[in-house]
Amino acid sequence: MTQKDITFVADFLTEHFNEAPELYNRKGKYFNVERVGQYLKDEDDDLVSPPNTEGNQWFSFLKNSTHLKESPLLFPYYPEKSLHFVKRQMEVVIDQCLQKPADVIGKSVHQAVCMSLYKTSHSEDSTPQLFKLPFLWNDKTSNIHYVLFTILENSISKIYILRRNTDTSRSVSNGILAVEFGNFLNNSINESSDSRCYSCLDAHFYDDETVTVVLKESVEQEGKERVLAQLPLS
Repeated sequence: MTQKDITFVADFLTEHFNEAPELYNRKGKYFNVERVGQYLKDEDDDLVSPPNTEGNQWFSFLKNSTHLKESPLLFPYYPEKSLHFVKRQMEVVIDQCLQKPADVIGKSVHQAVCMSLYKTSHSEDSTPQLFKLPFLWNDKTSNIHYVLFTILENSISKIYILRRNTDTSRSVSNGILAVEFGNFLNNSINESSDSRCYSCLDAHFYDDETVTVVLKESVEQEGKERVLAQLPLS
């Protein structure tokens, strides 16, 4: 900041904030702007100038409510503390709320099936992103869970559909298959397969029986760059 910027700020504060006589015994000249800065200090000390809550409708409502005043669902108010202090208190409460569900869910999750999709070299410094477009779909009628994805290194013209039965009492087999688009949209056999190859930009389930895909032509031509296709699961 330039000295001119500081002067503008100082003039604004002098004009819009009243002096605080109770702070005159401190070193330097204090204004009520201290009421703002005190909230941002990462300290556990009490505020120098606590806010005046007199006439606050929310506090009046709580004070006159027998049930809400003692409710454990309301986060306690610390009028003497900074926002940093309140933030730390809230983080502790949130961590406590999430710990029990995390323990219960963690103990209930187990590996049902393991499939090797691809292998990478351990000598590489950074593993490239090979798994793309993961989209989940749950067919509640048939109790089957689907995952749509692509593997970039394998083939950009393929999408993979992984099926997993959610009803453990049934013996429906798990399965994974690949759908390759390639040049299936060619208008004639005379067209070169290299010039009409398609890759998948995105894929989502439209409903329990249909998959919607957005295809991109490898060699882009005007008006032929994108194709929206509906594919039946059957």
